[in-house]
Amino acid sequence: QVQLVESGGGLVQPGDSLRLSCKASGRALSNYAMGWFRQPPGKEREFLAAISLAGGSGAYADSVNGRFTISRDIAKSTIYLQMNSLKPEDTATYYCAARHRTTPGVGAASYNFWGQGTQVIVSS
Repeated sequence: QVQLVESGGGLVQPGDSLRLSCKASGRALSNYAMGWFRQPPGKEREFLAAISLAGGSGAYADSVNGRFTISRDIAKSTIYLQMNSLKPEDTATYYCAARHRTTPGVGAASYNFWGQGTQVIVSS
């Protein structure tokens, strides 16, 4: 069992940056990959980025590649999502997820554990 707790959401202006955090707790976390998804109001959940806790680089959705960066701190069992040049269309609830595989994946259905979500609002 893995528990995930997101933090770092809030209200920001267009062009601002924000860093989300997701702390994981549980056993053998190095056997997991973790990812970030978001769900805008009235829309479906979409993949943003994922990374393996065992090592390697991240995988990104084309829509955020170059603006968002996923990273991990193994010692803290935490992953981050650095979001730059935020736009109003980035407004959504952002979710952290974990799956019991060492490779990052893009499909939400492949993730076994989810955090409660943190809201990001980009508005002037």
